Amino acid sequence: MKLDKRIPLLMVLLSLLTCGLYYYGTVNANSNDIQPSFEEKFTEGGYKSVKAAIKEFENHFNCEVTLPEMLPSISFTHEFGRFVEDKNYNLNDSLEIRFVNKDLSDNIYKIDIRPLNNKLDFKNKLNLNGKEYTLQDGTKAIYFEDQLFNFFVFEKNNLQYMLGIYNKVANKETLETFVLIANSF
Repeated sequence: MKLDKRIPLLMVLLSLLTCGLYYYGTVNANSNDIQPSFEEKFTEGGYKSVKAAIKEFENHFNCEVTLPEMLPSISFTHEFGRFVEDKNYNLNDSLEIRFVNKDLSDNIYKIDIRPLNNKLDFKNKLNLNGKEYTLQDGTKAIYFEDQLFNFFVFEKNNLQYMLGIYNKVANKETLETFVLIANSF
């Protein structure tokens, strides 16, 4: 008899639970919700035109930024720039330039630039399968592979340049390409 009295109570509780899950588990989408465009996503991340970002960096450090004349041979549809100012410590100020392809998400090439007094030290990478190279003008460079990118780092005009290419397309771009790009500054 006691079991018979519990069955209706369990049915009511189960119904309430089901209704509650249905109500709270339902996502109502507005048909007017528009996803940000490819460009807007970068803008939301603080990126702007490469020219504007370079100008901010140059004005902040009172220097002139030179970019290479050559790019990797993979295709890009967009280029963005961002000046990052470390207002807390003044150690991580940098210029980030990104070349991306809207349709081929693996096609990513980046150039990060820092003043030499804020440079990053990559000498330990030489002990971890990194390689040292000498550019045409005698500048020393370090090549190394990291988790997501392959990098080529060198110093010119009181700036540290770090070229990086996404490792999923790195097999299309050889180390020699990095050397050619670095020599085209």
